[in-house]
Amino acid sequence: MNTQSNSLLTEPWLSWAIEIQSIAQSGLAYCKNIYDIERYERLRDLAAEMISHKMAIPKETVKNLFCNEDGYQTPKIDTRAAIFQDDKILLVLENDGLWSLPGGWVDVLETLHSNTVKEVYEEAGLDVKPTFIIAIHDQHKHNYPPLAHRVQKAFIMCERLSGEFKKNSETLESAYFSLDKLPPMNDAKNTKAQVELCFQAYNSCHWITQFD
Repeated sequence: MNTQSNSLLTEPWLSWAIEIQSIAQSGLAYCKNIYDIERYERLRDLAAEMISHKMAIPKETVKNLFCNEDGYQTPKIDTRAAIFQDDKILLVLENDGLWSLPGGWVDVLETLHSNTVKEVYEEAGLDVKPTFIIAIHDQHKHNYPPLAHRVQKAFIMCERLSGEFKKNSETLESAYFSLDKLPPMNDAKNTKAQVELCFQAYNSCHWITQFD
């Protein structure tokens, strides 16, 4: 992670904007007073303006990603599958030209287990059996760029059962890589350090799940 990345991660304004948005979201969910509702809506708008200004993202885009939920604010969950073959790990090439472990957001009706199976099939065409959780990382502590919403990333070891890559709308191809020959990766989804952690778990006889 470069100096600019580290600087952005440690700037307090991002935490302030996230906390303001969280307070506003909770207020809008439980408050009944019309005047207080207007104040919470303004707080939410201000939080979106802060993110938009500092990260050079259109305000409406920020609001769609950052201010589109109701109820008490909780982190989003993302699953990433570690699948090995011949001591190499499976990565998928995405439309942006970067590689990542197959995975994605946990859908509302899915579990960590079922979402991992679903995402691997959709992105890599494989049927897999999740075996254990390697780590659960807070996105703000490990990945770049930092997102306006909090994300918990679950890295899950999987056993390949069957299947092969199929053309789809999310990925262009899949391939297995050794640790010393990793391709350019999407750091928002998984960093080289996180892939290295998957190798450590793969080579361990008694892995203990890591979590923030």
